[in-house]
Amino acid sequence: MTERRIVPGLPTRHPLGAQLPGVYADDDLVQRLTDALDEVVAPVLGVLDSLPAYFDPRLAPDDFLALLAAWVGAEGEVRGAVPGHASRGTVKGLGEQIRRVFGVTPEIEESGGTVASATALTPLPGTPQPHLTVRLRVPDAEAVDEAALSALVARNRPVHLPFTVEVIGVP
Repeated sequence: MTERRIVPGLPTRHPLGAQLPGVYADDDLVQRLTDALDEVVAPVLGVLDSLPAYFDPRLAPDDFLALLAAWVGAEGEVRGAVPGHASRGTVKGLGEQIRRVFGVTPEIEESGGTVASATALTPLPGTPQPHLTVRLRVPDAEAVDEAALSALVARNRPVHLPFTVEVIGVP
């Protein structure tokens, strides 16, 4: 695991002593004090200089990935979750999230009441009661943590949509 910390001898691209007014440029004590501050500030400047890399899960330090995962609402492996964040709250996004965490592609049925029609006064599609059913077909239904699956669905579905979860054992 990589962590950010003071690295002895790490140079800074912006030494404080070089930025002081001319009256202090020749003062040995001032230059030594600013050199000490440079050693403390260098890791911070290093992080700031490479800040975009912290938001790319392929490049971010390992200890930063948990924080990144929390920011994007990722479950499990964040490196594959960030691109899927754009589809969060959709059937496709929910299916990908379940597959990533449980290793099984789910069957997802929804009431379908979110489709619009371009023709006026046509009946709404789907059923009038919104609902979502998530079904996992697995060889060993006892091995699946149904409570964890329900919690994952609850966090990744549209908030207004009631749901049921089914785990079915198949030979």
